[in-house]
Amino acid sequence: MITVLSGGVGAARLLRALSGVMDPSELCAVVNVGDDLVLHGLTICPDLDTINYTLAGLNNDELGWGLRGETWRVNEELAALGGESWFRLGDRDLATHLYRTQRLAEGATKSQVTAELSRRWGVAVRLLPVTNDPIATEFDTEIGRLSFQEYFVRHQHDVRVHSVRVRDVEAARPTDEVLEALRGAERIVIAPSNPIISIDPILQVPGVREIVRRRSDDVVAVSPIINGVALKGPADRLLFELGHEVSCVGVADVYSGLVGRWIIDEADRDQTSALEERGLDVRVTTTVMARSDDARRLAEAVLA
Repeated sequence: MITVLSGGVGAARLLRALSGVMDPSELCAVVNVGDDLVLHGLTICPDLDTINYTLAGLNNDELGWGLRGETWRVNEELAALGGESWFRLGDRDLATHLYRTQRLAEGATKSQVTAELSRRWGVAVRLLPVTNDPIATEFDTEIGRLSFQEYFVRHQHDVRVHSVRVRDVEAARPTDEVLEALRGAERIVIAPSNPIISIDPILQVPGVREIVRRRSDDVVAVSPIINGVALKGPADRLLFELGHEVSCVGVADVYSGLVGRWIIDEADRDQTSALEERGLDVRVTTTVMARSDDARRLAEAVLA
């Protein structure tokens, strides 16, 4: 079994690529829930849904999130009424959140609901929220404290961040399935997700970082930074604002002590020596998964 620490889009693409070169039932994703929210009374899990939609072939490639063939009647009516409509929920996407909220009210856990949705969509990869306990990533910014979605969506991650914290994470516990997936995996992979707001909330759940650190020789990480730039999202900006070097080397330093093998893009080949000086086994390949053949090359490098 291969266990992948996963955020949203980058992890979804890597999991899809890995599914093309191995049995997807032997893949397990431990997924960030720090950006989950309750809106309009509905429990929304963006990273879990992005991965499920992508692996099911239902994702909206045009938007980069949500479902293909989406319509927006409910959101448009809500805006016309003067309601909170800045976090756009499509009509099809709403069904997912309505179902999850119903099942949670009936006593199901987030893990159980995720498994039910995966079965409904024919997703063979096992998706595990890192915890069933509520945690929330928050930002101290130049305009005050913001929730994850206020920062990421409402303000389009265009405000300066002073610090990031994961509220209530100290009281959270990883699920038994997560602990088993981490301890029993042949290899642990850190997906090319945002290290600050996608991967670190997973690592902050008590017990997770310790397991990954103990298994560092079996941990492979894919850099989310290519030639000093993030392909998507604010990873490069957050690294800079929080005092880290904005490079594949800077991300390696964020994961110091956790990773044995570091996979970087061909554009960063000149960083190989700096990474090897940190005791890392470095592999160079394409890390951009826009083309199927490149995605396959990356997947093969992860499993090599």
